[in-house]
Amino acid sequence: MACDFLVAVTARFRVLYVFVVMEVGSRQILHYNVTAHPIAGWTVQQFREAFPSDHNYRFLIHDRDSIFSADVDDEPTSFGLKVLRTPVQAPKANAFCERLIGTVRRECLDYVIPLSEKHLRKTLREWVTHYNQGRPHSALGPGIPADAKERLRRLTPYTRRHELPADSRITTREILGGLHHEYELERTAA
Repeated sequence: MACDFLVAVTARFRVLYVFVVMEVGSRQILHYNVTAHPIAGWTVQQFREAFPSDHNYRFLIHDRDSIFSADVDDEPTSFGLKVLRTPVQAPKANAFCERLIGTVRRECLDYVIPLSEKHLRKTLREWVTHYNQGRPHSALGPGIPADAKERLRRLTPYTRRHELPADSRITTREILGGLHHEYELERTAA
């Protein structure tokens, strides 16, 4: 597990903080939330919401931001996690989460200016669903998430990878009003 904060600025120049928790092995975003004031109590509550009682995670990586005080670190420790703080001035030590934050910026926040905290939360909800369930991940082998692999397996097998099967067509679904698209094969009526 890895976690970090990123900053988003609204149309009225209000600074909002986004807290993100990701599973390093699967690159899945497990939890996120938005606040204007990231105090220790709020961060502790986010840890409570992020980790189910029956989890099998062993480590939590985060940087040395002042919000991650000793009191905040006690909460994940009470869940059976060992907290690993990154070394001083070593941004690559939490590289997976830093990469995720860059992806959030490049694919979502660089194109959408949030109007409010509620608008940012709604935008992130749609983008996180796309990230976890529809977006190809190059670090995960062929780059197709598990549910997309299952959809492809259900279609008629074909030998030529770059040819569309005769009884199928490509359908598209817009994400964030057309900023991103998800594609899948759909069987057509014969």
